[in-house]
Amino acid sequence: VNVEGWLLREVRGSWIKQRRYWFVLSQDSLDYYSGPEKGARRLGTVVLTNLCSVIWPDKQSYKETGYWSLTVYGRKHCYRLYTRHFNEAVHWACAVQKVIDTKAPVETPTQLLLRDIEENKFNPEVVEHIYQHNPILKYTQGPLYAPLLPFPYGSADGKGYGPVREEAVKLFHCLQQLESAREPVPIIQGVLQTCLDLRPLRDELYCQLAKQTCCTPQPHTAAHLRYWQLLTCMSCTFLPGPAVLKYLRFHLKRIQSQTPESEMDNYATFVGEALDKTKCRECVPSWEEIQMLMSRQEMLCTVYYPGSGSCQLYINSHTTANEVLRRMQEKLGLQESKNTFALFEQNALWEQPVAGGTLIADILTSLSSKESEAPCQWKLCFKLYCLLDADGISLESIEYLFLFEQCHEMVVRGQLPAGEEDLQALAALRLQCIVGDFSTHAPCPPLDQLFPSHVVEARVLLSLSAAATAASRGPPPHCQLAVAPGLLAGAPWSQTSAHKQKVEQDLRLRSWLKEEAAAVMSAVVERWKGLAGYSRADGMAAYLAIARQWSGFGCTLYESSTGSFSQKLWLGVAATSVSLYRQGEAEALESFPYGQICSYGVKDTAAVVVINSADCSWLTPPPPPRPLPNA
Repeated sequence: VNVEGWLLREVRGSWIKQRRYWFVLSQDSLDYYSGPEKGARRLGTVVLTNLCSVIWPDKQSYKETGYWSLTVYGRKHCYRLYTRHFNEAVHWACAVQKVIDTKAPVETPTQLLLRDIEENKFNPEVVEHIYQHNPILKYTQGPLYAPLLPFPYGSADGKGYGPVREEAVKLFHCLQQLESAREPVPIIQGVLQTCLDLRPLRDELYCQLAKQTCCTPQPHTAAHLRYWQLLTCMSCTFLPGPAVLKYLRFHLKRIQSQTPESEMDNYATFVGEALDKTKCRECVPSWEEIQMLMSRQEMLCTVYYPGSGSCQLYINSHTTANEVLRRMQEKLGLQESKNTFALFEQNALWEQPVAGGTLIADILTSLSSKESEAPCQWKLCFKLYCLLDADGISLESIEYLFLFEQCHEMVVRGQLPAGEEDLQALAALRLQCIVGDFSTHAPCPPLDQLFPSHVVEARVLLSLSAAATAASRGPPPHCQLAVAPGLLAGAPWSQTSAHKQKVEQDLRLRSWLKEEAAAVMSAVVERWKGLAGYSRADGMAAYLAIARQWSGFGCTLYESSTGSFSQKLWLGVAATSVSLYRQGEAEALESFPYGQICSYGVKDTAAVVVINSADCSWLTPPPPPRPLPNA
């Protein structure tokens, strides 16, 4: 049944923005006429196919114009229609969408040819005939006026892109620019970014690359090999859909049979192997990775570990965190360790573990982008993750060094609760371990690398609070000066005065912090002098002996919260139990041996631990990434 009625249509190039027309929706098209009478002149039409689309009325447009609007996209035309009634706009949108949904899927000539090739792939003569008589499958120097695959008519969602069909044509233009580009990496990176943002274009780009690497007039030139280099980068970044993947594999084998032992053969072999390993990437490959892929080489990855050491490993686009972990354990002789290790993204202020299945190439790309946004150096670190056998670590092993360095990290970050006397003793032992015996010429690291800075800040704030309390009591009665209310509040210099006062307060606060830090450093140095003769091994053993006094020593700590406590908590996961601590307190609020835990699961953003089938604790896992204290 036809739907018809009066609607306003946006008219461009006229001083009247909307004009009133009589619209008729049939099973094949949306037409508009000058009026409803039988002989009225038809002024325009949109043929409705499966590729047409409808943008439904939205509230924002109504607020801006006072009309409810819907937009119908066709192959050649776009109708933006208006009505004052919401129900009428929805009725039209539903009706048009229902007609579109009844249409059979549109297949492009390229899709039909791919199907013909798949059906006749074991008949070389028929396949060659298809290629010879269908230029759409072969290299061309001319522009592409329409996509090779079907895309819906309409606009792309956000990120500054136009309609997907237009973006597909722009992609082909970018491919052709590669042939003459002096520096191809930016173009390749831009093309990959477009495919990351617009998923439907991935199959389109694979088809375009297959086209431009087929029947090329000069296949061995550097310009032509640029297409193969982009295809190599694509194969290590995105997988095509099943139909395009079948055609791509056929295309690669055809090229290998036609040009054996050539550079194209090498690229085709590399692409075929990459397609077996590729997972969908989270990031576009970095500049360095693209350069390595263009020459089919691996790239160097630097992995740091506690104690200022590092290892360099060769990785490719498919190397996972678990593979790097295994190789690091082999390099450092930690295969037999009973403790577990993990990779971490880390800088001076942030740290977060890397999941085992994560691609290292994505991590390196992410770190390089973070490096450009923040002044702190980002790095990939190999560290102890969960301490399952603290007592079985040999004193001569590198694992013992890991334990010492990571324990010190916890101390500096304020994750190991201890009194000030113990913290000063730990700082002195740290100096003895890294510098040796005290000397006036010995280099001394800054206090924040030895002692938790939040303790110094807390002491200064406590002093300020006491001073403010004393000031609030006011001077003695005989010293008080009466000032009329509001006399200074409206003075023209009051804002400048307030700003100067704030600056003076900040300078005073910094001065007090420096004085307090100097006093703490002086106390630490005095303790350091008393450690003369301690060897590095003795210092490390004494340091860890103090740290072991905390019942949570060896725990993997996570910032947590529960409904019962307003303050932040630590969830400590140890070899024998799970414990809950108030941050800064040495004794656990609760500790649950694993034998009492009936089940564990995750719900939304919380973890649920069921104890003895009765007690439930909701614990929020640490937000990624987690800022360290006093960042």
